[in-house]
Amino acid sequence: MTDSPSPRAQRHWIAVASAEHVRLGRAQGFMQVCHGKPAPLRRVKPGDRVLYYSPNDRFGSNDKLQAFTAAGVVRTGEVYAFDMGGGFRPFRRDVRWFDTREAPIRALLPRLEFAAAAPNWGAKMRFGLFDISEADMSTVLAAMGVDAEVTA
Repeated sequence: MTDSPSPRAQRHWIAVASAEHVRLGRAQGFMQVCHGKPAPLRRVKPGDRVLYYSPNDRFGSNDKLQAFTAAGVVRTGEVYAFDMGGGFRPFRRDVRWFDTREAPIRALLPRLEFAAAAPNWGAKMRFGLFDISEADMSTVLAAMGVDAEVTA
C-alpha cells in the first residue's frame, strides 16, 4: 500500500468525530465519518489530506473539547466495510496519520478561511465532512506541530 497522491489535485478535508473515536482510528490506521456512511468517504481520495475536529472527548457526552485531534493523508485503496459486530458494518478509508498534538480551534478561528466565510463556523461541522482550502490545512497543521515536509 502506497501513499502516492492520485493524478488529480489534492484536496483537504475536515472530518468530525469525538476524540475517543479519533484515537481508535489513529491506532488502527483508518478514518470513518457520518456514523459509518460510505457516500461521504467516497468523496475523499488517496493522497488527500484530512484533519479531524473533535467537539468533545467522548461520543454523546457534553464535555467540550473543540480541538483538532488528528491529521493524515489518505492511503491508496477504496472505501471498505468493516464488521464491528452486532450488525454494525461502518465504512472506512485507510489513512497514514501524522504525529500531532491537539490544537484548540478557538485560537485558530481568526485565521481560518472557512470560519471567516461563515460567522457560525460550527454549522459546517454538522455535515461531518467538508473540504477546506490548502491555506486552512496549512494553518491547522502548523498549530498541530506538523512539519509541512512530512505531509506530502
